Amino acid sequence: MAQRISGTPGTLGETAEPKELAATAAETTAENPWPLSLLSSKMKSYIDRMSSVWIEGQVVELNHRGKASYLTLRDTDVEMSLPVQIWKNVLDRTGAPLAEGSHVVANLKADFWTKTGRLTMRANDIRAVGLGELLARLERLKKQLGAEGLFDPSRKRRLPFLPNRIGLITGRDSDAQKDVIRNVHLRWPAAEFEVRNCAVQGPDAVPGVMKNLAELDADPQIDVIVIARGGGSMEDLLPFSNEALVRAVSAAQTPVVSAIGHEADRPILDEVADMRASTPTDAAKRIVPDVAEEGMNLLHARAELESAVNRILDREQEMLTAVRSRPVLAEPQTMITAHENELAMIRRRSLQATNASVVQAQNEIQHLRSQAQSLSPLRTLERGYAVVQTDEGQAVRNADEVTTGDTVHVRVAHGRFDAAITEVTPETDDSTTDG
Repeated sequence: MAQRISGTPGTLGETAEPKELAATAAETTAENPWPLSLLSSKMKSYIDRMSSVWIEGQVVELNHRGKASYLTLRDTDVEMSLPVQIWKNVLDRTGAPLAEGSHVVANLKADFWTKTGRLTMRANDIRAVGLGELLARLERLKKQLGAEGLFDPSRKRRLPFLPNRIGLITGRDSDAQKDVIRNVHLRWPAAEFEVRNCAVQGPDAVPGVMKNLAELDADPQIDVIVIARGGGSMEDLLPFSNEALVRAVSAAQTPVVSAIGHEADRPILDEVADMRASTPTDAAKRIVPDVAEEGMNLLHARAELESAVNRILDREQEMLTAVRSRPVLAEPQTMITAHENELAMIRRRSLQATNASVVQAQNEIQHLRSQAQSLSPLRTLERGYAVVQTDEGQAVRNADEVTTGDTVHVRVAHGRFDAAITEVTPETDDSTTDG
């Protein structure tokens, strides 16, 4: 039912009607506001209905005031804190006394004081997180990240042989910073650093390291990033097993070297980093070469190169000497003389063969000439025969081919003459021709 309040007096002798209040906060107006007491009572009623909640944090401040103690809890990952009130009897149940820096879980219940409008968080129970519980949590986180492949060796990037500029994330004026810089400069004096200082333990460590990591990773001049911290308790090194920080290192594009604590310390950051150094001093040995050692390596390589070149030259000289000692190169005219003699012999044989062929051809020509001459009509003419031809040049073979009075041409062995036909006697069957 809506509440009513008495109105203010109007004219003398009159009383105002009770005013109807808004049912919800959203229905209030400037003309119809809630009284402060109603708001406070509603807030307390709402907050009292809230359930208690277990939270985890780190004690950063603790004050004892009689039967009540006041502490400030800070988130382990981000910069956020919350004041908490705890009664002495609840605090005594924790067993081990709490101190600043303690890692705890607490059961909190919100409490609203209507008179002052103050909201407080009251701890109904508080427990220190033991070492065993922390180790179990880290082991579960390590298995989870390993199953996701964040520790896979194939994801790890190779460190440059000689980084252009080294990013270093460490505590301000820390021994780790001094060790890394001193040992790097002892090995490679020209090395350059971009140093970023931040908290390396406590609740500010994770956001500080992640912020500097992101800035250095975005700098194109940074070739490798070293996250370094000296030794400490497991609680001191907890920020370097934080899931958010581990995932940020895994996502970085620049190779990251983890140099946390001593050899025995093994935060999860060591598993995901591209290289793990057992100490900050060891990190210096891994990120830059030793200039003296590299100088010796160069001298050794130069000596090996000279030796190899000399061996090649000696071998080639021996081969050249062996080739030059061969007769054909020792007395090269021998090869020419041999070919010259062979060429002269071939020339003589060719000349002899040519002459023989010419003589044989001459003999054959002479023989053919004799045969031709023996078959020549002139030989017949020399035996007293003659060739009679008409004016047309036709040889007269039959007496019927001429008539009395024709002129014929007569060729004898030596010369020719013309004759006139005075008589033609045809050939009879029994007649013979003497020629």
